Amino acid sequence: MDSLSELINLLDSTDKKLFRQFLQQKNKRLDVKNLRLLELIETDDIDGINKLYKPEKNKDAYHALRKRLQDNLLLFLSQKTFESNHSDTYDALRLVVVGRFLLENDVPKIAFKCLDKAERLAEHLEQFNLLNELLLLKLQYSHLPEAEDFEALTSRFLYNQSQMQREAKLNMAYAFLRLELQEIHLKGKVVNLTSLMITTIRKYKISVQDIMTYKSIYQILFIANEYAAIQQNYELIERYVNRTNQFIENQTHKTQSYLFYHISILYFLANFHLRRKSFAKSTSYLHEMMDLMKTDGRYYSLFYLRHQLLSALNLFFTGFAADAILLLQNSLSNTKYTSKTEDIEDLRICLTMFLALCDNRESLKQLALLTRTDAWYEKKMGMLWTIRKNLMEILVQAQFSNIELAMSRLNSFRRRYKKYLLKTSEERVLLFLRLVEKYLLKPDVAFETNYRKAVSTLLNQAENNDIFTLSFIAWLIARWEKKTAYKVVLTLL
Repeated sequence: MDSLSELINLLDSTDKKLFRQFLQQKNKRLDVKNLRLLELIETDDIDGINKLYKPEKNKDAYHALRKRLQDNLLLFLSQKTFESNHSDTYDALRLVVVGRFLLENDVPKIAFKCLDKAERLAEHLEQFNLLNELLLLKLQYSHLPEAEDFEALTSRFLYNQSQMQREAKLNMAYAFLRLELQEIHLKGKVVNLTSLMITTIRKYKISVQDIMTYKSIYQILFIANEYAAIQQNYELIERYVNRTNQFIENQTHKTQSYLFYHISILYFLANFHLRRKSFAKSTSYLHEMMDLMKTDGRYYSLFYLRHQLLSALNLFFTGFAADAILLLQNSLSNTKYTSKTEDIEDLRICLTMFLALCDNRESLKQLALLTRTDAWYEKKMGMLWTIRKNLMEILVQAQFSNIELAMSRLNSFRRRYKKYLLKTSEERVLLFLRLVEKYLLKPDVAFETNYRKAVSTLLNQAENNDIFTLSFIAWLIARWEKKTAYKVVLTLL
């Protein structure tokens, strides 16, 4: 999808009407084709260019028109975002804009009142860049009789500069760790997380006090959670989880400004305990998370699907499969246009897995709805997610007797991912695949002693103790136990 279409897809039907009105107001001539182009993009008309221009001069004019439409759309989105956002940060920004306008037009008394209010909001939200701009504006007009004391302003400005530097160092460290994570994830780079954290903290000269904030704890836990997911071993990050618990317990003032980070931290903690099979603890954190989500509609919408996903997984792996399936089905049927595609795909693949483990043919229908390319899934959902999705597709097709299709998918998987799996030392996936292939070629092999021993060897390896990995192995065991894979995985857990 091109960038212009992606931008248009951000608009709902009301926004599109408003954007058309916006274009009509801007159009000074009657022959402007931007509204017609918008229509053609919305209807996905591949022959649209020829409907707008004659073939001999269509190319340059068409691209210029698209560029102008995109610029107008960006302007519309910026105005809409600014007008519709009611967060404290935007309130502070509006006050600064108004304050500057009033100072430039010789209304200093009200201007400084606006700036004082903006400063209180920005300080509360730790918006150091905004504070920097605001204090510079106050200093610029400090010669006016209505202005504050110059020395007091200078002192606050210099303190804010140090806070800006601290935040900049933390953001650089976080960005560096995200880059390292990509190297681990996509190229199989071998890294010890604790050593990497210590090296990064030293490199950017970060103190212990610097990282004792909601934002920093969130960033560290995000990195740790991603690292554990790649390694499929959540014991590796237990020390970070314990420190997070201590931090949250020590916070006496839990302000609204930190709500996003607090909810995110609870989500990571719930996920950690789910993956460690501490289902009661995970559910407890999910209850806390929901209580906080209900205090702000923006965050309720943002985190709702992720909360439902973890809730369903807790239900499923504690024996309440029917409830888990119903929860996901309801969540998917109630998704909104603002829901993140990645969250929807997560719910879809999870529902497919639940149905397949319960030997329900509806899993084939859900699988058919996972329509993106592998390249898209790798980029948006990650390599591990995409590999699991492909493996599950092989098993689901085999489970419902689509053997030829399962073999075709298996061969495609091996061609695409074998090199990557060898490079990242994930030979166990290839071993699992060989066991699946043996079953596809000769189903009776599941009753042979050597085959069962090979499956048991996989089962007894510590790195295969993850709930999702156990679900895959349970599928193999179910072939000879004549049970559903769900019953097998519950026994394994």
